[in-house]
Amino acid sequence: MKKFIFGAILAALLLIVPNTFSQKTNYAALLIPTELKENANAVIRDNTLHITLDDVDDMVVHKTKVVTVLNKLGDSKASMYEYYDNTTKITELSAVIYNAFGKEINKFSKNKFLDESAVSGGTLYSDSRVKYLDYTPVSYPYTVVFESEYKTSSTGFIPNWYPIKGYFVSIEKSSYVFKNPLKINFNKKEKNFEGYNIENKHTDYELHSTLKNQPALKYEENSVSYNEILPTLMVVPLDFQTDNIKGSYSNWKELGVWMNESILRGKSNLEETTKQKILSLVKGVEDPIKKAKIVYNFMQNKTRYISVQVGIGGIQPISANEVDKVSYGDCKGLTNYTKALLDVVGVQSNYVHVEANRDDKVSFDTDFASLAQGNHVILNIPNNGNDIWLECTSQTIPFGFLGDFTDDRNVLVITPEGGVIKRTPAYKNETNLQELKGKIQLEKNGSLTASLHRVSKGIQYDDKSFYETLSKEELTKKYKSNDWSYNNNLEIDAVSLLNDKDKVVFKEDLKVTIKNYASVNNKEYLFRVNVFNRNNFIPKRYRSRKLPLKISRGYKDEDQYEIKIPEGYVLGVLPSEKNISSKFGTYKVTFTKVDDTTFKYHKTMVIKEGVYPKEAYKNYRSFRRSIAKYENLRIAITQK
Repeated sequence: MKKFIFGAILAALLLIVPNTFSQKTNYAALLIPTELKENANAVIRDNTLHITLDDVDDMVVHKTKVVTVLNKLGDSKASMYEYYDNTTKITELSAVIYNAFGKEINKFSKNKFLDESAVSGGTLYSDSRVKYLDYTPVSYPYTVVFESEYKTSSTGFIPNWYPIKGYFVSIEKSSYVFKNPLKINFNKKEKNFEGYNIENKHTDYELHSTLKNQPALKYEENSVSYNEILPTLMVVPLDFQTDNIKGSYSNWKELGVWMNESILRGKSNLEETTKQKILSLVKGVEDPIKKAKIVYNFMQNKTRYISVQVGIGGIQPISANEVDKVSYGDCKGLTNYTKALLDVVGVQSNYVHVEANRDDKVSFDTDFASLAQGNHVILNIPNNGNDIWLECTSQTIPFGFLGDFTDDRNVLVITPEGGVIKRTPAYKNETNLQELKGKIQLEKNGSLTASLHRVSKGIQYDDKSFYETLSKEELTKKYKSNDWSYNNNLEIDAVSLLNDKDKVVFKEDLKVTIKNYASVNNKEYLFRVNVFNRNNFIPKRYRSRKLPLKISRGYKDEDQYEIKIPEGYVLGVLPSEKNISSKFGTYKVTFTKVDDTTFKYHKTMVIKEGVYPKEAYKNYRSFRRSIAKYENLRIAITQK
C-alpha cells in the first residue's frame, strides 16, 4: 500500500514539472522500468565509453555515466573521479545531481572537484593525481550524470568495457565506441558475451558494442567470480606508447621482450657502497637460494611499501638506486630493487606481472597479451623446475611464500628471452592445515580451563601469522571476537606465539578459561564437546540456484582434545564414531575412553576446493548442514 501511495504522489508531481525541464532528458526514478528495479541497488541509465585513437601516442577518452541510485548500497556505483599525470590531461569534468523526480538539485563544474595526490606517503609518485567529487546524498533515489574526458599520450592501456558493474545493478544502456581514424592494427577479445543482449556493429578498424535492458544479477554465496560470467571487451593496439616510450607486441613473448628492453633496462643500477654491503652479507655462501634468502631479508628490513592504486604511477618501476636511497616503493619499485640486489650476488630473477586478489584467483589469458592485465608485481627465481616466488611488498612474509593474494593463477614472467605465462604455486586442500591439541578440565560449577597448542600451515598460516604483530589487547580481542566468538565468558590467561618462517608454520600456545560453559543442574552436567573449533557454517538456501557452485579454498582441520570431567561425576556411554563423506570433503569424529574420568575427542574435517554445476549446491548445503549439526553435539554426564 505504501509503495502504491508513493507511486501515485510521484506520478502526480511529475505532471507539474516545468515545461523547460520536460524538454531535457527526464531522469525521474519513476520512469525506470519495473524489471530493472528488481534486485537492484542502482540502475545504469546510460554508460557510454567513447575512445578515439588518433595516433599511437594520442588518445581521447570520453565517458558519460548516468546512474540512478536506489538505496545506500548503490552509492558506490555513483563514484565520480578521474586520474591524471604528466602524460594525461583532463579536458572535461562535470557532474549534475537530480532528485527522485528528475529535478536538478546540484551541479558541479571541473573546478569544484577536489584535487589531490593519488598516492600518499611517497614523493616519488607526486605526479600521479586524482580529481574526485565526494558527494553525500540527502535522500534516495537520486541520479548522477557524470561526464569526463581526458587526452593522453599513453595508448598502451585502452580502457576495457565492463557493461555490467557487478551484482545488484541493472543496465538500461551501456555502450563502447572505439574510433580509429588512422586504422592502427589492434587485437580484441570478447569474453562472456553469450547470453547477454549485446549488439555489435564492428568494422575492421572500429568497434561499437551496446548492451540494453539488462536486469540486475543477484549475488549467490559460494559462486564463481562475476569476472568469470560477466561480459568484457578488451582492446590492445599493436603499436602504442606508454610512459613516453613507444612499443609494439602481438603476444606475451614480444611483450616481455619490450618490457626488458624498454621498461626494465637501466633500472637496476646501484651505488657501489650498496653493492659492497650486499656482497659482504653473502660472503662465503655458495648456494644461490641461501644467497637469495639473505638478500630478501635485507630488503624486508630496509624498505617499506607504499600502496599505489592500479593504473597509477606508470608502468615503469622507480630505479633501484632511488628505492635504495629513500627505502620505500610500490610493488614495481620494491620488486625491481630486490631483483637488482640479486643481480649483484649473481642470482637470476625475473620480474612478474600478476592479477592480485584474495577473493578471486584471476589468471592472465594465455592467448591474449595485454598490458592491462595485472595489477601487481612479484619476483620469480628459477630453480631447476621448482621456481621460487617472492612477494616484495611485505616486511613479514616468509621467503618463498605467496599466500592467497597471488597464489594459483597464470602470471606473466619477464624472462631474458621474453614473456612467458607461468602458474604460481597452489595451496590446495590438506596443504592448508590447522592442527589443534588441547587438554580441557571441566569444573563442577560448569566452568572449564584449557591448555591449547595450535599449529597452522599453508593459507591457514597466512590467516594467522599477523597475530604476532598485534598488541596484547588486540590479540585478546581477536581470540574473543573472531576465533572463539561463540564461547561466552572466554578469558585468555596466557599466550605464546612462534612464527617459524623457515618452515612456514605458525604455532600458538594458550591458557584459556571459560566460565559457565556447561549447563549444570541436580540431574546432569551438559556441555558441548567441541569447544575450540566449532564450524557452524551452513550455505544459504536458494529456491532456484542460478550460478555454479565454487568452493574457492580447500583446507583440513584436525582437533584432538583430552577432556577430564569434574570429580564426583561418571562418564556414560560415549557417542559412536561419526563419518560424513561426499565429493566436497570428509568429516570424521571419534571418541575414546581413557579412564572413568577422562576421554579423548578426535575430529578431522577436510573441505575440497572445486567448481561444480549449480545442481550440486543442494547436496553441498546438505553436507555442510550435517556437519554443523554434529559440531554442536552435547554430552551429558551424571553424578555418582
